[in-house]
Amino acid sequence: MDPVHSFVGTTNTAAQNTNAMVVTATTSSSPSSSGSTTNQLSRYENQKRRDWNTFGQYLRNHRPPLSLSRCSGAHVLEFLRYLDQFGKTKVHTQLCPFYGHPNPPAPCACPHRQAWGSLDALIGRLRAAFEENGGSPETNPFGARAVRLYLREVRDSQAKARGISYEKKKRKRPPQTQPQSQTLFQAAVSGDLK
Repeated sequence: MDPVHSFVGTTNTAAQNTNAMVVTATTSSSPSSSGSTTNQLSRYENQKRRDWNTFGQYLRNHRPPLSLSRCSGAHVLEFLRYLDQFGKTKVHTQLCPFYGHPNPPAPCACPHRQAWGSLDALIGRLRAAFEENGGSPETNPFGARAVRLYLREVRDSQAKARGISYEKKKRKRPPQTQPQSQTLFQAAVSGDLK
């Protein structure tokens, strides 16, 4: 199994791995092994390490092989497009009668793709891993403008094709209190002040 297939498998079995880690942590609660549970990496850190290793393997298998220092945003986009073939999210084409329907009533032949949320999370982990492994934020290929634009395009196209909106939640702002001088002025203007 090549590393990208194992990468796709790890994203699908993350819940199983988390359950196994919880069982391991609860069964090793004796005083002698309490130090070993604090050394375990979080689920996020484990996933980040797996993603980083997978991307490194992808660069080594690239024709011609690429070094990380020569990797650009274009190579990251190539990697993301490659991962699409392992996606599990059905994205309807514009010719499909179910285009824009979140719950189509029948099956269709539209392709499966990586979901936008998965790609966004993957890029976030790889971006952090790049900087943790000695890369500078200025040369980070995962933070390239082309990658950000690609993710935005994937989000918008999947939202239209699947009939799902990815709108940001708006923050509720607390009601602003008026300064006392302004309140007194308004009261004087309205004739309430005597």
